[in-house]
Amino acid sequence: MKHALIFAAGVGERMRPLTEHTPKPLLPAGGKPLIVWHLEKLAAAGVHYVVINTSHLAEQFPDSLGDGSRWGLRIRYAYEGVSPLETGGGMLNALPLLGHDPFIAISGDIWCDADFASLPAEPAGLAHLLLVDNPPHHPHGDFRLDTQGRLHDSGSPKLTFSGIGVFRPELLADWQAVVGATADGAGTPPRFKLVDLLRAAMATGAIHGSQHRGAWTDVGTPERLHALDAQLSGAP
Repeated sequence: MKHALIFAAGVGERMRPLTEHTPKPLLPAGGKPLIVWHLEKLAAAGVHYVVINTSHLAEQFPDSLGDGSRWGLRIRYAYEGVSPLETGGGMLNALPLLGHDPFIAISGDIWCDADFASLPAEPAGLAHLLLVDNPPHHPHGDFRLDTQGRLHDSGSPKLTFSGIGVFRPELLADWQAVVGATADGAGTPPRFKLVDLLRAAMATGAIHGSQHRGAWTDVGTPERLHALDAQLSGAP
């Protein structure tokens, strides 16, 4: 895979006051912004082209990251407007910049030691999601992974979606059939969650996944950011 998308448009309500003046993906951990960890790992995995969705304090991303050349990447920015479009609307907004092949998509507010090169370049279905063990703040998980590698919205035990996956653009081809009747989905541009499309595709066996057993952090609160910073900095 040569293309990737990083979701970086969110306001980061739970991270206030840290996100009042800095977008959450630009908050530092281990001496560098969270999003830079992603950019370095994408470059190491052979990705050349990265689209970053932006909204909240959008101007800070090009100011901080530039055109990506320092990592051997080409970065393009997909501005969503003053209000973020959620993950589904954000991915739809970025598709014209991503091309027709499968691409990696990553939440900008996580940290993970997974090797992006190990993700399938051609997912068996419409998407391949990387799952992790359920963290204490999300004990019930998101999806069940069966022995054939397919994901299900029902049943147990469930694992947690890491915020990392490989997606085919075709996943969004019929987005209106799933969310188009809602007020947000009918907007221009539309605002909807990607999970609604994933659940609809799971019902047909079109979403696959695998489990990552290494380190992963959902940096959703200042306390978790502090803990991650201490971990990456080697602090006691």
